[in-house]
Amino acid sequence: MSLFFHAGGEARELSSADLRQGLFRALEALGPRRKVLCLPPDFTRAHSRAGELTRYAWEYYGDRLTDILPAIGTHFPMTPEEISAMFGGVPQDRFRVHDWREGVVTLGEVPAAFLREQSEGKLDFGWPAQVGRLLVEGGFDLILSFGQVVPHEVIGMANYNKNVFVGTGGAEGINKSHYLGAVYGMERIMGRADTPVRRVLNYASEHFARHLPIVYVQTVVAKNPHGHLVTRGLYIGDDAECFELAAELSLKVNFQMLDRELRKAVVYLDPGEFKSTWLGNKAVYRTRMALADQAELIVLAPGVREFGEDPTIDRLIRKYGYAGTPRVLEAVERNPDLAANLSAAAHLIHGSSEGRFSITYCPGHLTREEIEGVGFRYAPLDEMLRKYDPGRLTDGPNLVGGEEIFYISNPALGLWAFRERFA
Repeated sequence: MSLFFHAGGEARELSSADLRQGLFRALEALGPRRKVLCLPPDFTRAHSRAGELTRYAWEYYGDRLTDILPAIGTHFPMTPEEISAMFGGVPQDRFRVHDWREGVVTLGEVPAAFLREQSEGKLDFGWPAQVGRLLVEGGFDLILSFGQVVPHEVIGMANYNKNVFVGTGGAEGINKSHYLGAVYGMERIMGRADTPVRRVLNYASEHFARHLPIVYVQTVVAKNPHGHLVTRGLYIGDDAECFELAAELSLKVNFQMLDRELRKAVVYLDPGEFKSTWLGNKAVYRTRMALADQAELIVLAPGVREFGEDPTIDRLIRKYGYAGTPRVLEAVERNPDLAANLSAAAHLIHGSSEGRFSITYCPGHLTREEIEGVGFRYAPLDEMLRKYDPGRLTDGPNLVGGEEIFYISNPALGLWAFRERFA
């Protein structure tokens, strides 16, 4: 087990040349490889620098890099336009589409007793360690897993083996891991590297996936004082050390601890990145620990056109709505369709304010009836964009018409919490 490259710090700004040189140093340390698979995230993680790093891997290996499998989980497959925008000149014939419902292999099962322990007795089932069939049957002697470490609502800190077991995982594994995080409690998980969901994935890595030649390429990305995205860290290794180093740095640069609760927050969702509430509810997840009781969260969502990124999940969200934990848990017990899609149930829990604060969605392509039908408040997008103009607001506190709001231009880049609530 090795750490092949590491560079990072709260004030570091790694250039493209730095990333290329760091990756090449790590690949040289690995020695010759004859057949390589890349697992980058999809376009919803475009800020991760994974597209650029995949291009450098292509530059280094050429035709020995035979396959690129975006780790989409349950997201939409990438379009040719998204591939071109994110990966530049990497040949599109190298890209494969992950089939999370049928195209997976189960490497083993984490025992039910372990999940019972990790869930504090709330769950009593085993967890299948599922990965994309290509990883197992492709004959690769190197699998490069790219991604950004950042606070995450399901697992605490994104990436590392989540990119493998969820990003290229199967329906059952994705469903159960998301549900574990939801029943344990999102606010007990976010911003923490060691969580019940992570322990389950680590068990799978240690017991079932040692034969897979996976090397993790982890970035830490944040905004600098001028509001520009910069890469603060790059960590490359084949075990947990690279993730733990990245997570330590991410907590310092992606986590904003506030000394007082927010009464009103306005979050903007970039239309190129957020087309569903499945993704857009990061506006809810990442701010909930900062919001006061009876606070108002306004979500400016010009690109949002649906709820789920999968037709079945979209239908379930519309059917059951963001109704709060007790009602969702009851619905799981009583309804086979929701019980068979536990990641949807987890998402419904994550996206609810539990009645503690209000959520007003301002979507570009959904009606008032659709938004109110899932339990959110609705406001017209054009009207709210005039009032809260993203072009004039800056991240953090702003005065709008004499009222103080807290503005967030991209919720995917961090986590915000009131110090006492996080503790």
